[in-house]
Amino acid sequence: MRKLNYKTMIIPTLMAFLCLQLFACSSKDNTGEAEKPKEGTLVKPKYNRNSVIRNPLNGWVMYAARDANESYWDKEIYVADLGKRVKVIDYASACYLRTSWSSLNPSDGVYTWRDPNTQIGRLIKGAKDRGLPIGLRIVVDGRDQGMNTPKFVFDAGAKSYLENSNYPTRITPIPQDPVFQQYYAKFIEELAKDFNDPARTSFIDAYGLGKWGEAHNVVYEDPNTSTGQNTERLKEEVFDWITDLYSRTFTKVPLVINYHRVIGDPVSWGSANPNSDRLLVKAINKGYSLRQDAFGMNGYYGSWEKQFANNWIFKRPIIMEGGWIISSHSYWTDPSGKYRQGHPEDVRQGEFDASAEAHVNMMDFRAGSETVSWFENSFTLVQRFISEGGYRLYPDRIYLPEKIKSGAETTLSHRWRNMGWGYFPNNIPQWNYRYKVAFALLDAQNNVKKVFVDKDSEPSTWLKDTPVSYDFKTTVDLPAGAYSWAVAIVDTSKDNQPAIKLAVNGDITNDGWVKLLDLQVQ
Repeated sequence: MRKLNYKTMIIPTLMAFLCLQLFACSSKDNTGEAEKPKEGTLVKPKYNRNSVIRNPLNGWVMYAARDANESYWDKEIYVADLGKRVKVIDYASACYLRTSWSSLNPSDGVYTWRDPNTQIGRLIKGAKDRGLPIGLRIVVDGRDQGMNTPKFVFDAGAKSYLENSNYPTRITPIPQDPVFQQYYAKFIEELAKDFNDPARTSFIDAYGLGKWGEAHNVVYEDPNTSTGQNTERLKEEVFDWITDLYSRTFTKVPLVINYHRVIGDPVSWGSANPNSDRLLVKAINKGYSLRQDAFGMNGYYGSWEKQFANNWIFKRPIIMEGGWIISSHSYWTDPSGKYRQGHPEDVRQGEFDASAEAHVNMMDFRAGSETVSWFENSFTLVQRFISEGGYRLYPDRIYLPEKIKSGAETTLSHRWRNMGWGYFPNNIPQWNYRYKVAFALLDAQNNVKKVFVDKDSEPSTWLKDTPVSYDFKTTVDLPAGAYSWAVAIVDTSKDNQPAIKLAVNGDITNDGWVKLLDLQVQ
């Protein structure tokens, strides 16, 4: 039998003892960095992993047709996984309206969204009344949908193109025409007066030219007579004009543009245009974020689009829309070979997987069969995106004092996690880093007596599996008495009011402060 060497036993024991006594051996957090001993009492808020949390530029987007009626908001779908019917709106964070210029501005100086008796006015008011911000895309091309640009613009002399004389109302404006640009700019300036408001608007899909407003197949000249020599010049001039217009008028809400390999080009698809990357980066530098309308459609959302998105992940938020329409497209012909005929759940899985790869912040509940399919065939994925997608923020460790002398300095140590695959885009120019972590001291009635903003906290850097810690020094200069610590992510441009809902369970005040720990000021 081996004899135990007392030295091999006593030395590790002594080392462990010294580590505990002298804090020479500290533990490590998930970043791999050693944690220093913290002041105060450790509070661990309980994470909420499943609830729908409505936050800006995050979550599911329900779509509204321009002719939707009041019953649209009450639409229910049976979910076998739950054994009951549910409302789509209960799972959505925003409402997307892809509509025409003519529906919003049918005659010069008339703006239907301001009239609650119009169809558009009722629809937009319905979203507002239900707490859903609007996303907007304005379509002007008339080749497939009819008179999307108001007739008065053409009557005023704007140049146009008619693709098929059998459909005389399907008129498409020539976007470099000065008359078109004059009236369009007037319209966008009026739109911005009402929708350049983050409380009302989720985002503006801010290009809108080409077929379906998707930024491809844009007509600059009659294709029957054009030599194509001017295409690149006209494309860039129009691109600069329209992105300048939107970035000048919409300064407070996110702008997005459809990123693809032939942006603004007269063709719809094909090999990548050598100018596409440069034009899109120009828009991003003006404040644009990203959107794509063909997720899961692997012949269209291809390697170019995936690589472009990859270059901007965690730098600009990405919004997705699925490409296949299962009720009318032959989705089983997708080049991926992954979609079986009669199995829409395959398409939903393909869209979900592509969204995870691109780390998107928002996914789509398009109207009709697409939305029904998500709930009837792929509800597990609906729930997974709520839990795993976009951003989902919470503090997992906070150290706070329970007693302190009035006027004394203290250190509030706090660590944050983002449990979603996306990111919180506090860095986009329209937000300009205005969201920060703040602590509040509340009285017994939950009235805020003092707010302490940690200006060094930066939520746009919080990425999945990478917790971020801060040590925030501040002075508690309140009269002696009993208070409660609370935490929130506040909007520093709005008097430090709580603005971003945290993924936590617990005691949350009506104005959004998460209560943490009692404090006695002496």
